[in-house]
Amino acid sequence: MEQKSMDYCMEQLKKLCAIHSPSGMTDEVAAYLMEEFSRLGYAPEKTRKGGVVVCLGGKETGAEDGLFMMAHIDTLGAVVSSIKENGRLEISPIGGLQANNCEAEDCVIRTRFSGEYTGTLQLCNASVHVNGEYGDIKRSFGNTEVVIDEPVSTKEETRALGIEVGDFVCFEPRTQITKSGYIKSRFLDDKLSAAILLAYARELKEKHLTPKRKVYLHFTVYEEVGHGASASVPGDVSEVLSVDMGCVGEGLTCTEREVSICAKDSVGPYDYSVTTALVKAAKEKGLRYAVDVYPYYGSDADASLRAGYDVRHGLIGAGVYASHGYERSHKEGVENTFELLLAYTV
Repeated sequence: MEQKSMDYCMEQLKKLCAIHSPSGMTDEVAAYLMEEFSRLGYAPEKTRKGGVVVCLGGKETGAEDGLFMMAHIDTLGAVVSSIKENGRLEISPIGGLQANNCEAEDCVIRTRFSGEYTGTLQLCNASVHVNGEYGDIKRSFGNTEVVIDEPVSTKEETRALGIEVGDFVCFEPRTQITKSGYIKSRFLDDKLSAAILLAYARELKEKHLTPKRKVYLHFTVYEEVGHGASASVPGDVSEVLSVDMGCVGEGLTCTEREVSICAKDSVGPYDYSVTTALVKAAKEKGLRYAVDVYPYYGSDADASLRAGYDVRHGLIGAGVYASHGYERSHKEGVENTFELLLAYTV
């Protein structure tokens, strides 16, 4: 992966992460992708659900053998579930958000008609010098609250700001890239993969590369709640490939510096021929890769099959540690994923 391609990928990651996009509130990030793909010379289309589909072209094979590669641009987040008597907010999580991963994190409350406000998710009675049971309390969204950065102390004062039940609460990503190449941020799942696919599409244009079969990209917007790729698969597609985070943790072999190829997740095994072809491409290219089984995971590819699409399916992604928390990957994992995509498709 050339340095300019890596630089572009990291630039796009930062821009994508800076756009708040919990499931259900993704129009802004989708609009950004529409603009960027148009700038690259493609003709993106927005789906009815709000995702983005782009055809990258490919050689005519004379058969319905298209490849649909998917990343998701929706993230974890929350909505306001109640305004408390003290003016603070109780929240309901979107997707697999965990209270213990969000405590003391800054957030943005996006109202429907009155702009945005900032706040912090805190344990109720969060002062250690006051709460003698602070360290013993099991964190949940029932005993945490968003403390709004406004002088409010009653429900009525908070509502006067324009904050209401159902408003979205978006947590700050805190994206940074270290000198040693580590990438740290919330929502690398799956904005890192979205950035990789942008870099892949740019590479095809820059190098005048033609995939060996028709390739589409699909950026879905409801993956975190289970139905991201349950629609919009084109009729000439025979294979779907989720490009999502690769799991890193105890019992697995993948590291943040590798591309992970998933053999099975909590839904079931991925197509044997697809997984084998991905491993073969990684081997022939000399890439650093791992094959793993993900115990608590479901993907957009799974959603496509559950929706009834008659397709083969696979899953790859750069290794990501601390999933659904403050996540970490590495530029080498990005490079191995990027190169596998090229080796598999061109």
